[in-house]
Amino acid sequence: MTRPQRELATALTLLALSVGVMMVDYFSDYAQPLRSSLSYLTGPIQETAIFPQRVYDWYLEFTGDESELRSLLADLQSENLQLTARMRTLASIRVENARLRELLGTANSLQERVLLAELLEVSLDPYTHKVVINKGTDDGIYVGQAVIDINGIMGQVTGVTPGSSAVTLLTDPNHAIPVQVLRSGLRGIAHGQGVAEVLSLPYLAHHADIQLGDLLVTSGMGGRFPFGYPVARVSEIRRDTNEAFLGIQARPVANLDHARHVLLIRYESTDETADSGAPGSTNDNRN
Repeated sequence: MTRPQRELATALTLLALSVGVMMVDYFSDYAQPLRSSLSYLTGPIQETAIFPQRVYDWYLEFTGDESELRSLLADLQSENLQLTARMRTLASIRVENARLRELLGTANSLQERVLLAELLEVSLDPYTHKVVINKGTDDGIYVGQAVIDINGIMGQVTGVTPGSSAVTLLTDPNHAIPVQVLRSGLRGIAHGQGVAEVLSLPYLAHHADIQLGDLLVTSGMGGRFPFGYPVARVSEIRRDTNEAFLGIQARPVANLDHARHVLLIRYESTDETADSGAPGSTNDNRN
């Protein structure tokens, strides 16, 4: 018998033996002990064969979880920022509502007719102290109308258009307002100095009855401002014997740099001196 014939016979024998073993295993339990014994040998081989696949699956699961966690973290951070911004906005709204309630409470306590207005812009000119509000001639606003906040006088309207008005603040260098000391009744004129929170009271004699902390209120002279509204408190008194008058400075009680809403007072004076040249008016009517 030649070599190819022997190899073919061996293959056929093994094939027949394999078929026989499978038939015996299928139709009986005689091969079960043998299969169990062989599993102890083939188990490690199978585990070794599938180990790379398991490692790859673990890698995919780990990287997938990390990517999802990173995405979830980014979403949570974004949501946290949005909620924080909303909370701050709500806090600002609450503060603004509280201020409006105070302002409206002030309006309800006034005998004069008042109108609520909102600031639109602030003048960027460093030599003027002016703001623009969202009420004008269409709302009955007129030049010379007094403007206040919850604390006191802020200034007066010096320019109007149909939909807005320019307000010159107390501290503007072209503004002056007649005042009197609430404690003593001493009258004077408070002038703006072009400096934030500073007014001056010139031409008061050394014997004038005025003290630090005295409250200055509108005197009602000049017809522009009704009587008795708070204007400022005396913050400095300089007594120089070489000077003919006292050097007096006062700090406005109104929040000139912080107010967002203001009240405009409609004051109908019977004073014949209420004209553009009267004390307490400003000579600058430009916007």
